Amino acid sequence: MERISEELMAQLNVETAFTIRLGSLEIPVAESTVISWVVIGIILVLSLYLTHGLQVRNISKRQALAEFIVTKLDDMVTGMIGEEGKEYVPYLITVLLFIGLGNVIGLFGMKPPTKDLNVTAGLAIMSIVVVQIASIRRKKVKGWLKSFTQPMAVVTPINILELVIKPLSLCMRLFGNVVGAFVIMELLKTIVPILVPAVFSLYFDIFDGLLQAYVFVFLTSMYIREGIE
Repeated sequence: MERISEELMAQLNVETAFTIRLGSLEIPVAESTVISWVVIGIILVLSLYLTHGLQVRNISKRQALAEFIVTKLDDMVTGMIGEEGKEYVPYLITVLLFIGLGNVIGLFGMKPPTKDLNVTAGLAIMSIVVVQIASIRRKKVKGWLKSFTQPMAVVTPINILELVIKPLSLCMRLFGNVVGAFVIMELLKTIVPILVPAVFSLYFDIFDGLLQAYVFVFLTSMYIREGIE
């Protein structure tokens, strides 16, 4: 049991991939950061490949596939956020692709970057900043400030506290689910290394990973929708 615990902690530990040295300054680059770059690179390469040589007529199968993917993702996210939040759909689709691919990359022997609390915190903070920007653009600064006193002035401290609670909720929900799935899969690989992990991987690495990406984007869409109403 102690050996299993040590192996599990080693897997959960976020290691430093390499260090950038600028004179006397040393900048450690975490393993999760490198894997995040890999995920971004994959999305970028696929985007460039699928959108290369677009035509209006006599489109290729590649362009048809690209249009199908974009249309389905656009319809799904627009259904969450509504037509009024249409301008934020590209951002939400990008986050959906990043988290989804980041969660399933464990199938290729890499640690999901969302296993690092810093990554999930960064995603959560970025999304909440977008929520506040959306609210300010719709209500202007005066209306945005006034919204903290709604429905009555006595709840103002609670509304202000939500600025911290919402990103914390997004961060911990994604981080907790990804780490939980990762821990279960590592335990299965250690205890029953043959066949069983492959079966459970279909759920934890694929279904659950994509589900968490959907939930994150759904909640962000809901917050934006609330902010622009």
